[in-house]
Amino acid sequence: MKKKYFLLFCCSFFLILNVNQVKAEEPCLESFYQNSLHFSGEGMRYWYEARDGFMSLTKIPYNQLDCKQCHANSCDQCHLIKNKAGKKEFSVNKAKKETTCFQCHEGAKLVAQISKKKGQEDVHTAAGMSCVDCHGEIDVHGDDKARKSMRDPGAVKAGCEKCHIGDKATGPKYDPTIRPHKKHKGGKQLHCSACHVRWSMNCYNCHFSEFMKTKTRKGNFIPTTDWLLLVNYKGKVTAATAMVLVYDKQTYVSYTPYFTHNVMKKGRACEECHGNEGMQLVRRGKKIPLVNYNNGEIEFWKGVVPVADNIIEWQFMDKQKGKWTPLESKEPDIERFSLYAEPLSKKQLKLLKLRIRSKKEKKKKKEN
Repeated sequence: MKKKYFLLFCCSFFLILNVNQVKAEEPCLESFYQNSLHFSGEGMRYWYEARDGFMSLTKIPYNQLDCKQCHANSCDQCHLIKNKAGKKEFSVNKAKKETTCFQCHEGAKLVAQISKKKGQEDVHTAAGMSCVDCHGEIDVHGDDKARKSMRDPGAVKAGCEKCHIGDKATGPKYDPTIRPHKKHKGGKQLHCSACHVRWSMNCYNCHFSEFMKTKTRKGNFIPTTDWLLLVNYKGKVTAATAMVLVYDKQTYVSYTPYFTHNVMKKGRACEECHGNEGMQLVRRGKKIPLVNYNNGEIEFWKGVVPVADNIIEWQFMDKQKGKWTPLESKEPDIERFSLYAEPLSKKQLKLLKLRIRSKKEKKKKKEN
């Protein structure tokens, strides 16, 4: 009997010693991780191949693109390290590092770089937080439920409310008594991102034709952080981004709710959204020229921009001999809302058109 327990102890001790050493060649074939979006890459495929998706212009199947090179079909892509002896080991710490996430999440990496360069660091980054402080195991590994998109219910557990609202809030408490929170019905009309995300990260005019020729994205799109787009998502005004693509002089715009990881502690002022310069154009029946091309220079609109039918005017660019040249048409061949975002409703637009004066403006009016 003693010998049996001794053997069990030896086996257990051996397993504990070797738990960090894994075979690094095989994917996790028997794991529920297979149903996760990180494994399947289903989110990008679904967006690309859906009705009115970008494939309807390119006619190139998703499996011929390089998108799936990023999606992790093995634990190794996030967890594999080599120790000092050169042996392969499994590391939880490596998977927790931002640099590991940035290997695929190039948009988030670009946001971090731009934020640092502008001196506009995200409030969470400034506090020393990293991706895994908000995105836990289910966000990363899935929960055994296959989903089409990260916007499907339950796909992403991270959210502002999780840390800032309720008795179990771990961060600064949401204060329902302050004016903006009261006016917006405690978040029932407006998602936190609409006020607290500093700007939308937009990769404008991705030139798909050049990418297919050169197999590189560098130089084939123009990053901009000059505007913040607002869409209707699940009945709330929500921060968004636009996928603006050009393929063989065909143009495509797709609006999607998007949480750019550049968050301000203090939300933007009322007048930055309500009755702003863009809304004044809309009131006069004019479009907001989101992109202009003047004297060989690309100029972006600055500020908060509402997204609704027949509101935005685009300037699409072609690439010829390495130089950007404007295309004549300012109307996209396909402009898509239906997959995730919806246009702002008439009621939402009406409220945004209201001219709300700041405290400084009110004080000045009283003095006069």
